[in-house]
Amino acid sequence: MTSSIWLSIKLALSKFLSPGRIFVLSFAGVILAGTILLRLPFSATKDPLRFVDALFTSTSAVCVTGLIVVDTGKDLSTLGQVMTMLLIQIGGLGIITFSTVFFILMGRGISFKGREIVQSTLIHTPTRNFFVILKSVLWFAFVIEALGTLFLFVRFSFDFPLGAALYRALYHAISAFNNAGFSLNSDSLIGYQGDLIVNLTMMGLIVHGSIGFIVQYEVLSRFKKVQNKLSIHSRIVLITTAILIFSGSILFFIFERNHIIRDVPLVNQILASIFQSVTPRTAGFNTVDIGSLTNTTILLMLILMFIGASPGSTGGGVKTTSAALLTLLMWNRLRGNLEVTIFNRTIPREIVSRSISIIFASAFSVAIITSVLLITARGNLPPLQSRHFFVEYLFEAVSAFGTVGLSMGVTSNLNDIQKLAITLLMFAGRVGPLTLAFSFSRSTGGKGLTYAEEGVMVG
Repeated sequence: MTSSIWLSIKLALSKFLSPGRIFVLSFAGVILAGTILLRLPFSATKDPLRFVDALFTSTSAVCVTGLIVVDTGKDLSTLGQVMTMLLIQIGGLGIITFSTVFFILMGRGISFKGREIVQSTLIHTPTRNFFVILKSVLWFAFVIEALGTLFLFVRFSFDFPLGAALYRALYHAISAFNNAGFSLNSDSLIGYQGDLIVNLTMMGLIVHGSIGFIVQYEVLSRFKKVQNKLSIHSRIVLITTAILIFSGSILFFIFERNHIIRDVPLVNQILASIFQSVTPRTAGFNTVDIGSLTNTTILLMLILMFIGASPGSTGGGVKTTSAALLTLLMWNRLRGNLEVTIFNRTIPREIVSRSISIIFASAFSVAIITSVLLITARGNLPPLQSRHFFVEYLFEAVSAFGTVGLSMGVTSNLNDIQKLAITLLMFAGRVGPLTLAFSFSRSTGGKGLTYAEEGVMVG
């Protein structure tokens, strides 16, 4: 009798806990645990964090965003900082990924559903050597973070005692690789604007963390001559990433050469331009004052933040592949091609349709939260005096959705309703708006009714 009841419960839970729901609930569970821990008195240097602030900070860490309502280096104790570092690591690589590797090391298998979740998160095409790739992903992540820690430790050892230098190096390396943007410095990395070691190390960590784990695996396999050529996915990611970084650097330099970087040495100008092109790709660190940028640069950064990182990475945004496929779709349609083709291959219509859906769902999410921020803003200033709030709140919303963490300086001034709105958007940006929506919907198995067609005018 007991076994039959237990079997019925398992079957009921199996139907309810779809892969998408498990993925969403795993992040929600870690965020809740982080909120409880950050609420404890020993997590703060002064008074315990308010629930809203603890929830915001935990969500920002797990969703590797970097927006902060408390100063990480001053308001959080060392234990609180370590908690955020662990939340960043877990959120960046994924709690299910860690669980899967743990079961593998313990000699236990994982369920088909668990395997499906991890594969959909990290790999573009199901493969037999899935476990090999998964272990390689984690080893690669830890090796890159270790190298980043070493380089940063060498540099920070000139500014801090050895123990503090090592701690800061580890914290910033983990934060950078996971594209979190959390920093122990109140001004992020503005104090290291012209420092070659810090800039190159941080940019290297950010790029490696944002291109996607399967791309890292394929590049290494290609370098070792284990794999003959890169997949279409990896080639699209690498080309799109290179174009975005290069064009972003050039445009930032052009837009700001007579403004924010006008009075600094040429080396600082070049490093600042490249760094501010890399960091909007969901990283959140900055070496210039974001609130003092020109309008054209702000527009550039909005575009870069919205695109974000690549699939299967530690970053958010609509992803480089979605932006690339939308561009390819427009290019092929202008040439009269109904299909999206690249490198002598045709991209399935289902993937193209999903990319378009992701982009529009993301834009809709940003628009809704921006509206909430504007409606719930305090003060009754005349329209002309409050016009700047629109740009600042839009920037905040895009930064939250792209899990970037850059801000024009309004995060600390948000009221509780606005903080909750940004918290929801950070969560949606990390798990994906479609994944979040599907996790709450009832699946029809793709067997909806099909009615007779009738045309409408468009364009």
